[in-house]
Amino acid sequence: MTDKTIRIAMWSGPRNISTAMMRSFEARGDTYVTDEAFYSHYLLKTGIEHPGRNEIIAGHESDWKIVVEWLTGSVPGGKPIWYQKHMAHHMLPNIDMEWTNGFRNCFLIREPREVLLSYTKKRESVDLKDTGFQQQVELFDYISESTGVIPAVVDAKDVLEHPESILSQLCDYIDIDFTNEMLQWEPGLRETDGVWAKHWYDTVEGTTGFGVYRPKSDSVPSDLEPLLEQCRHFYSLLHNRRICP
Repeated sequence: MTDKTIRIAMWSGPRNISTAMMRSFEARGDTYVTDEAFYSHYLLKTGIEHPGRNEIIAGHESDWKIVVEWLTGSVPGGKPIWYQKHMAHHMLPNIDMEWTNGFRNCFLIREPREVLLSYTKKRESVDLKDTGFQQQVELFDYISESTGVIPAVVDAKDVLEHPESILSQLCDYIDIDFTNEMLQWEPGLRETDGVWAKHWYDTVEGTTGFGVYRPKSDSVPSDLEPLLEQCRHFYSLLHNRRICP
C-alpha cells in the first residue's frame, strides 16, 4: 500500500452489531465501507450451508488473493478512510494474514450466550469454529505480535449503552476524528451490503442508530452448555482488554 488511505479492519464474529458498526462508519461521509469480503471464499472452501450460499459464491469474489489485492489497493471513490467489516471465522488457515499488517485492526466482541441464542435462530447447528471466538483471539495474538500494536477491542454491550463514549475512544485509538454523524444513519439496505443482507440484516435494516441494549433472559439449550463454556473462555481473553466507558 503506497497511498495514504486509512484502512480499518474490524474483526467480529456472527450475530453481533457488526453491521450497525459498518453503518456508523459509513455515515461519517469520509469513509468507504466493505461488507465481509471473504465470505464467498469461506463458503466455497468449507462447503458449509448458509442461507443464500450459491448466490453469495456467484455474486462475490471467492479467490482470497484477489480479495486481498482489492482490499489493499485504491479505495473506491477515493475516500480517505476504508472501513472493512470482517468475520474472524472467515479467515481460513490457507489465507496468509500478512496483508493485515498495514491496517488499523479492531475487534468487536459480544457476550457468548447472547451470540448463541441469536445464532440458533438462523441455523440449526453451531460449533466453536462457527462462533469466531477462538479465531478472534488467534488473530488478535497474531496482529499484536506481527505489528507490535495492540488492537482496539470493543464490546457490543458497551457500544449500545455508551455509543458516543466508546466510538470516541475507538476513534482516538485508531487515530481518526470522531464525528457525531457516526451516531445516526438512514434506514434500509445499501449497495455496499453483501447479497446476504436479505437473509441476515432484517434487524438492522430498520435502524437509524444504535439500539438500546436489552439483555436476553433465556438460557442456552442444555446441549450447547459445553460450547458456551468454550466460547466464554476465549471471549474473556478479549473482554479484559476492551475499551471501557
